[in-house]
Amino acid sequence: MSYRPITDLWLLARPKVKYYGAYPAGFLGRARDLLGVGRDGAVLHVCGGRVRDYPYRGLGVHDATVDIDPAVTPDFVMDVRTDLPPGPHEGLWDAILIDRPYTEEDAAHYAAGAGVLPPLNDLVKRCLTRVTPGSRVGVLDYMIPRPPKTARFIACVGVVVGFGNRGRFYTVFERD
Repeated sequence: MSYRPITDLWLLARPKVKYYGAYPAGFLGRARDLLGVGRDGAVLHVCGGRVRDYPYRGLGVHDATVDIDPAVTPDFVMDVRTDLPPGPHEGLWDAILIDRPYTEEDAAHYAAGAGVLPPLNDLVKRCLTRVTPGSRVGVLDYMIPRPPKTARFIACVGVVVGFGNRGRFYTVFERD
């Protein structure tokens, strides 16, 4: 699906989940649409936090979460700087959505702290090796990551939560 029918800027409502870094209201369904997976697709939520508490559409029945903090009860507790969990399709996922802490200052709000903040470009590169060819990796961050040559740029959408707030980018890449 092309990103043009959706929009180039998403002006969304504040998060409804009381958790630092929770997705804005309305984000996850739109993000999933750009990933090109339906509700039955298996999406890995990297640095997933409390995405299972998200009250709107967008979480699929076969989605899984990975986080370093066991207190948020992820499906996989691991440090994504060194490894990623295997997906259901010969170890691969239908799509991956990355929502790491954006900065060291943001990372300090979490139990794991700033010392384990995964480098964005490296994380994107490794996630692209964990999706099936032709599948996508999406990233919500302050930075627009640099993809490896084995990926195709699909979209970059501005994500804003109300007036007077810092904007973010939702960037999507497709594995060749």
